[in-house]
Amino acid sequence: MSEGLRAGEEPRASRGLRVLIVDDHPVVRAGLHGMLAAEPDLDVVGEAADGAEAVRQALELAPDVVLMDLRMAGVDGVEATARLAVEAPAIKVLILTTYDTDADIVRAVEAGATGYLLKDTPRAELAEAVRAAARGETVLAPAVAAKLVSRMRQPAPQPLTPREREVLALVARGLANAEIGRELFISEATVKTHLVRAFGKLGVDDRTAAVTKAMAQGML
Repeated sequence: MSEGLRAGEEPRASRGLRVLIVDDHPVVRAGLHGMLAAEPDLDVVGEAADGAEAVRQALELAPDVVLMDLRMAGVDGVEATARLAVEAPAIKVLILTTYDTDADIVRAVEAGATGYLLKDTPRAELAEAVRAAARGETVLAPAVAAKLVSRMRQPAPQPLTPREREVLALVARGLANAEIGRELFISEATVKTHLVRAFGKLGVDDRTAAVTKAMAQGML
């Protein structure tokens, strides 16, 4: 739902950097609006409650920065960010969320977000982050930056051999080791050897985790 100008407000000329606030909680939007509007060089030009409305308003209002929530019903922050990266690449998207999981961070960055902050960011730091994002600078919360650096330092996963993939595919179908051996015309001991090697490459210690991780990494 679009909120744009608040009730009783009159349209006025922009004072500086134009900001669009996107969050599915009205109280959060109100708080962010008040915080940013208090800055003399920041102008909150609109509010949106979901990703679809965020894209529509961003294309209409042409803000310098979109302060984007991550998890919202329907079109989430990542999808909205990806759409804006294609339809309005000049608009900078700064993610502001309570979630700092590796998967969320990577999805947002790959979608084209300029920065990723957490909702416990102090007011002064948030305002400065908006300014930095408008300049095209990458803005990351310290915890987020640490996670990205750690992820980059991790060695690339070893690829599974064709036979290891075959064995795990049969595990995924629910077959026991003896059944897998009969299916592939190999001994049960050989099946166990392939599984142990696959476990080591995937960094897991059981069959279910091996199948789950192999699927997540596109190996199956």
